[in-house]
Amino acid sequence: MTKRTIAWLTTRIGVLTVLFATIILSGLAFAFSPAQPEAGPADGLPAGAQSTRVTELAGRFESGRSESAVLVLERPDAALTEADLAAVAPVGAALGDLGTVGKPVASEDGRAALVVIQLRNGLDSDAQHAAVDQIRATLHATARPAGLTVQVTGGAAIGRDISAAFEGADVTLLIATAAVVAILLLITYRSPILWIVPLAVIGLGDQVVAKLLPWIARLVGERTDASVSGIVSVLVFGAGTDYALLLISRYREELRRTESRQEAMTRAWRGAAPAITASAGTVVLALLTLLAAVLTSNRTLGVAAAVGVVVALLFGLFVLPAAVVALPRGVFWPKVPAVGSADPTETGWWSRVAHGVGKRPGAVLAVALGVLVIFSAGLLKLDVGLSQTEQFRTKVESIVAQEALARHFPAGAAQPAQVIVDSGQADRTEAALRQVDGVAAVLPAERSTDGQLAQIGVQLTDDSGTTAADRTIRNLRAALPDALVGGAPAADFDKREANLRDDRVVVPLVLAVVLLVLLVLLRSLIAPILLLVTVVISYAASLGAATVLLTTGFDMPALDSSVPLLSFLFLVALGVDYNIFLVTRARDEAIARGGTRAGMLRGLAATGGVITSAGILLAAVFAVLGVLPVIVLTQIGVVVGVGVLVDTLLVRTVVVPALALLLGERFWWPAKTVKSEMSKEGINTPEAVSAK
Repeated sequence: MTKRTIAWLTTRIGVLTVLFATIILSGLAFAFSPAQPEAGPADGLPAGAQSTRVTELAGRFESGRSESAVLVLERPDAALTEADLAAVAPVGAALGDLGTVGKPVASEDGRAALVVIQLRNGLDSDAQHAAVDQIRATLHATARPAGLTVQVTGGAAIGRDISAAFEGADVTLLIATAAVVAILLLITYRSPILWIVPLAVIGLGDQVVAKLLPWIARLVGERTDASVSGIVSVLVFGAGTDYALLLISRYREELRRTESRQEAMTRAWRGAAPAITASAGTVVLALLTLLAAVLTSNRTLGVAAAVGVVVALLFGLFVLPAAVVALPRGVFWPKVPAVGSADPTETGWWSRVAHGVGKRPGAVLAVALGVLVIFSAGLLKLDVGLSQTEQFRTKVESIVAQEALARHFPAGAAQPAQVIVDSGQADRTEAALRQVDGVAAVLPAERSTDGQLAQIGVQLTDDSGTTAADRTIRNLRAALPDALVGGAPAADFDKREANLRDDRVVVPLVLAVVLLVLLVLLRSLIAPILLLVTVVISYAASLGAATVLLTTGFDMPALDSSVPLLSFLFLVALGVDYNIFLVTRARDEAIARGGTRAGMLRGLAATGGVITSAGILLAAVFAVLGVLPVIVLTQIGVVVGVGVLVDTLLVRTVVVPALALLLGERFWWPAKTVKSEMSKEGINTPEAVSAK
């Protein structure tokens, strides 16, 4: 038995082993997936922050960790009457023991009033949502005086509306994503049959990931909510489709060289698997840098997304080849690749693009960089930070009520900050609070059940999440160094500060991981550094262009504080995907064809169509996040979608090839030149490489 035969058998046995292992593990995931853990009171808050510590201490007070809902009564053009105030009376009877209805508090102009409903301590999130639904149903069923509006806001109502925005989100996203992938695969393959295979395989992989998410939640310590599962699902479909496009493209090439489908898939797998594995490994390592984040939600997303990419890799490299090779050549109908037929990459559109770049690489590079600079100018309009009333693309009831409340009361009345101090310092703290700029009212102190602590509610003049509210939280903490300042406004502030800290820590880690992978993969220094620089430039241009699009086209005032980091992570990781696809193919072709110039032009002609198709598909898949009415997901979808298009249509297919052509063999420094590699291997022709 020859060494070649032994190697072939070893590879085949290894592939089959991983294939069966993937199938078995998938079955176990479906059979033994646990339920999601219960939501914790400090979920989503940064560890060690003052707002987190206040949340953890809430159980020591009679009010406990109970949420409140706020009824907002308003007559726009007249003072409220006694009949208006009586309209909320049925709410108390309908709630029963689920909550306590407070007394109406009228505004100074008399045209509005608020009624605080303190929900019972110990209600879980589902019970709180049910209570809010009961309040709203009672108000809608109760006759009210003409001209009076009654709406529900407060922490419990905002939480209910956020939950409602994600109800059915998994099904909606799955249907929308599958439809987009199906349409684009149909256009890409131009076959009425072939698109079904990768879509079915990737869809199965996505369902496996969905069954694994509860295990991840238990591992990380925070439930994987609908926003996490939505992003992960989109990533699985996007990455899995990328891998499918690359593998099937190589398979189609090999079918033109051999009659045997099994032999063609073996060659295609050997050619594509290293690049696919390297790109997936880079994405996984980049995602795992989120473990260095202080926000638990970021760590949860990092682990969940990394697992999703690993599953996409396994299904793309082991399940998909088995499914495709089991089908006859006719699956490519009507363009069935025949043995000996011409390779369209030699004469197609991307061959002409490669020729154009090769003719004047300097001029092409200058124009491309000019476009990227123009796109980057959009960063001048970048503003980060959204208030609570800016979290939805549509006006939900809690936000409309919050705006009505702000017209007559301090904007922070519905969700006051909470200050906890030693019980003996309560009176002095209340006096100090009244002197802080941005404080509208100080509520009576509540003693803890053991009498050691006091909790003081503080209504701010500005809405939670605004720059002014953040400034007030800073002022409160500066004026009260011995107190803990928490509550919704402080939690919003702490999460934004944690996101800024995560930006400073995670971004360098991502760049270091990407550079290290490229150094190991390419065994050179110049190419990895240049590729990393192009990724950063591509991100800056993408964020600038997306900022202009979001502020002018979608009328969004700013980006959510989590968007820059998450979009950077996805764009850098996925951008390296396309770098690896292009450069590894270019290096192989350079060895086969006698130089970097010929290799890069051939590599661009061979992979340009695949990379562009994958980029357009991935951009469309991320854009699907916009079907949900939550602004943060829409923004991530737009930024990543624009970034992928910029990366695949301009950077990866124009800038990188032009740089390689201008540098020639120096592009691979300090690795040996490809000509030396050819001499060492005894390679002289492409045919020799194929035979080898």
